[in-house]
Amino acid sequence: MTRIIWSAMLAVAAIATHQTTAEAQGRGGAGQPNPQVQAEFQRNLALGVKHRTAWDLYMALKAAAAGGGRPNVPFNQLPDWSGLWMRAGGGGGFVNALPGGGPAPKLTAAALAKLKENEALAAKGAAYQENISDCGPPGYPMWLNIPFLREFIVRPEQTWLSSETVNNVRRIYTDGRAHPPQDEAFPLYYGDSVGFWDNQKLVIHTTQLMARSLAGRLNQSEQMETVEIWEKIDPKTVEAKVWIYDPAVYLEPWYTTRRYNQVDNPAKALRMNYWHCGENANNEVFRTPEGSTQYKDFQFTDQDNR
Repeated sequence: MTRIIWSAMLAVAAIATHQTTAEAQGRGGAGQPNPQVQAEFQRNLALGVKHRTAWDLYMALKAAAAGGGRPNVPFNQLPDWSGLWMRAGGGGGFVNALPGGGPAPKLTAAALAKLKENEALAAKGAAYQENISDCGPPGYPMWLNIPFLREFIVRPEQTWLSSETVNNVRRIYTDGRAHPPQDEAFPLYYGDSVGFWDNQKLVIHTTQLMARSLAGRLNQSEQMETVEIWEKIDPKTVEAKVWIYDPAVYLEPWYTTRRYNQVDNPAKALRMNYWHCGENANNEVFRTPEGSTQYKDFQFTDQDNR
């Protein structure tokens, strides 16, 4: 019972943290929209829309980068992203507007229909998200949202963006290699990522993504590609700017941000561990005929909900 409640609390806490932090970043005083945040969001959204594909945007950023984008940057010129990090929120969701009155993504008719279906099922208490409910990898870009500990391992030839959830690791190759040729490419949970350094900014292009849940029952497609710019914006915060291209979901590219705060760990007692929900039999779940998530050999009651 305790473990089940703790798992539920983690999920609720992650959602609450995202909402409150995003609200704070998107709004100014007295609940008014923050003009500076809104303007930056609009500029970056327009930058994505300006480029037909994620690769076009990536190459434009590379052309504009210091030295045309640098591979194999020496250790002494790389940023310090050491330590442990936790999700701190960001501006806007994958299918939602930036809090504070920002624009909403332009979704395809199929995506809009699926969202309406999700809302109707959620109103009946039927919530299911196969990435999490099936105890599997969250996949990317859902990886950006998970609440567990993270480490960012920066090396000249590649950077590892890792989380303790089933030891998820995104490998960003910065040694100048290209993506695999088309006849060797296949869909992956986290896709294939290549990148370059623009001074202290890591610019990433990701392709070969698997069709996975993006929001509830709304799935991304294998056509999805993304561009990210990762940067340490203050001594305790790393920010990821993210442009998402998926013609099966979006009529135009969408833009969002995520931030990660460094965890205070002066005694170095806190460590990254392997975490897997399947280790606890109480976490085994199944999908009901109504389309909701239920634990095996356990039923929530009205008393539990209270």
